[in-house]
Amino acid sequence: MQNTTPDQLGKTALITGAARRVGAVIARALHTEGMNVVIHYRGSRDDALRLRDTLETARPDSVDLLQADLLDTGSLPDLAAQAHGRWGRLDVLVNNASSFYPTPVGEITEADWDVLTGPNLKAPLFLTQAAAPYLTSSRGCVINMVDIHADRPLKSYTVYSLAKAGLVSLTKSMARELGPAVRVNGIAPGAILWPEREDYAGAQREIIERTALKRQGDLADIARTALFLIRDSAYITGQIITVDGGRTLSN
Repeated sequence: MQNTTPDQLGKTALITGAARRVGAVIARALHTEGMNVVIHYRGSRDDALRLRDTLETARPDSVDLLQADLLDTGSLPDLAAQAHGRWGRLDVLVNNASSFYPTPVGEITEADWDVLTGPNLKAPLFLTQAAAPYLTSSRGCVINMVDIHADRPLKSYTVYSLAKAGLVSLTKSMARELGPAVRVNGIAPGAILWPEREDYAGAQREIIERTALKRQGDLADIARTALFLIRDSAYITGQIITVDGGRTLSN
């Protein structure tokens, strides 16, 4: 039997990019708390199906899958409406979907701008706007997945870094716009989630050594922070919680 929190039972969370990696871990954590979860995915259908089957083994009729390309802004109101319509409420929106790759100055194209600012900034704006009436009705909350590189830009990742910096500003702006009914906060991971590239091992070791805790974090650390923002932070809004083992304390 799952260990559920009574005030989370029956609530609904929409998590973008939730078929894999941190989105899937957050989905599992919220589901364990008794929430129904709407797993958004773009192309990872098989992963989304496997996650749904696993979660519904524990609690039937508690997971829905929605496919959408977040770069298609016109589809986002339908995404929010379908997430709300599945169980008649929407309590949590986690803007987790992201794109990440280098864009050295001198090589940046408009396509890079669209691909990187789209899921990292534009989609969170328009999806939050579309979900706002449902979240207001439930007095819900929004969590935006930011990055420590919003404040400490990563060399050669100019467009990604500025998109995440924009998401920080969006988080604070939406907290003012949607309050008092809806809380909006962000999580900035660091030294936890690595690009899926084989040549990143050396950089990982260097980054971990520069953290105050001298160890890599876990995706569960991010999920626990999301739970805190949803469940235990009724008087917190417009804030970015850094989960980086003290990485940002070093130069």
